[in-house]
Amino acid sequence: MQRIEDAALYAGYYRDMLRIRYFEDKVMELLGLDLIDGATHLYAGEEAVAVGACAALKEDDYITSTHRGHGHCIAKGANLRAMMAEVFGKATGYCKGKGGSMHIADFNQGNLGANGIVGGGLSIATGAGLSIAMRNSDQVVICFFGDGASNRGCFHEALNMAAIWKLPVVYVCENNLYAMSGPAKEMIPTPDIAPRAAAYNLPWEIADGMDVLAVRDAVGRAVARARRGEGASLVECKTYRYYGHSRSDPRVYRSREEEAFWRARDPIKLFREKLLSWGLYSMAQLEDIEAGVQAEVEDAVQFATDSPLPSDSQLYEDLFV
Repeated sequence: MQRIEDAALYAGYYRDMLRIRYFEDKVMELLGLDLIDGATHLYAGEEAVAVGACAALKEDDYITSTHRGHGHCIAKGANLRAMMAEVFGKATGYCKGKGGSMHIADFNQGNLGANGIVGGGLSIATGAGLSIAMRNSDQVVICFFGDGASNRGCFHEALNMAAIWKLPVVYVCENNLYAMSGPAKEMIPTPDIAPRAAAYNLPWEIADGMDVLAVRDAVGRAVARARRGEGASLVECKTYRYYGHSRSDPRVYRSREEEAFWRARDPIKLFREKLLSWGLYSMAQLEDIEAGVQAEVEDAVQFATDSPLPSDSQLYEDLFV
């Protein structure tokens, strides 16, 4: 039985999942019209993972992201205008138009950044966890990574270090079944990735990545352990990406029957049905939320369109060397 006081909280989850979906659908549309350029990897279908995981965090907690990072950024509280401007390569973007889709970061919201390197966030998150431990803070880091990254050496190095030092890091594996065009079942000899954590004496859990509340609860348990000083853990979320790996991917390596199976379990659709069945919202109220999000995304596009490109004088700013 759902409590009435949960209504506003759940509306926030619903709104954030819609923000991600409409943002990604709009970006795909803009790519098709050649109005934006650059490598772009869309998150549509995986909304419940980002929103559910970030729902377990406080504002001053951290996340590290991936090349498919728009959803993480939005779920951690990003401004859609600044995000869209960055995708457009405009000076008003989060990275002043120099980073683009794969390098959006928002330090003010604890988002330590997306990453063009597969598994690149694993080491960054572990370093952030060490920083928290050295400062004796109660903060936590969520490290998002994909099934493909679990085969990289940095995955094992990060989990080993986090286990030895009991770092407050929750490693969240978004297993969307494919690394680029390669099926996970052809690259990983076991059906699940999470049990790998046992090699480092870390607790692990598997969650339904199409259920925002299941993700929130599983990640929430791991976050609570980390705040108690009990160290790191691994949560694997079974999910699915709707679009191809990138704009040039026609998805010939997977069947349309498989895609239909996962779309029938769409995380937004499933959560909408729950909100209606629990009597917390009417269809008209949910449609109002959807209309508001659509307007927000269109506003972000207009803002990005009207924003200036970075000037030549900014070329060498913000460089380490």
